[in-house]
Amino acid sequence: MEHREFFYRRLHSLLGVIPIGIFVVQHLVVNHFAVYGEESFNKAANFMANLPFVLALETFVIYLPILFHAILGVYIVFVTRNNPKSYGYFRNWMFLLQRVTGIITLIFIAWHVWETRIQIGMGNAELNYSLMENILSNPVMFWFYIVGIISTVFHLANGLWSFSVTWGIAQSPKSQQIVTYATVIVFLVVSYIGVRTIIQFGLGI
Repeated sequence: MEHREFFYRRLHSLLGVIPIGIFVVQHLVVNHFAVYGEESFNKAANFMANLPFVLALETFVIYLPILFHAILGVYIVFVTRNNPKSYGYFRNWMFLLQRVTGIITLIFIAWHVWETRIQIGMGNAELNYSLMENILSNPVMFWFYIVGIISTVFHLANGLWSFSVTWGIAQSPKSQQIVTYATVIVFLVVSYIGVRTIIQFGLGI
């Protein structure tokens, strides 16, 4: 049983980076084309939507890994003990925030998929600039997406640190410190890309 749980947790960590983490960054970069205008975004979005075997790619490379990662992640949240008040060091707080942002990210992704991919699939919306512009013109949704993007990117960046330790990439204190600095840079850069896109859609600036 312990061996099986160890395997599942390592797989959970791996899927959080490959393919989910790669997809998140790619998705935010493609969306960032909105900053260069409506036509640029539409071209980039249409290119991704018309990739060969796109449905199979979405199912096996995106949705199923996210579903597994989310289900096991929720389980980990409820069985793991957090005690940041008694052990208030940096990594303990990052451990707690990883769980909190995991729940926020799950809610955000589920809502985002419902508002976009599912509505497009049902024929209620088209994949274009106007879709996100209409969603984010609502101030409540604008801030929901801001929080959701930042939460998602933090969960990814902090998860990269855990991945590095879990998979033996960063074992010494010095290497773990280097990875910490690297993940902070990842968080700042990718957050900027995501938030800047939301501002473009929501405020047009």
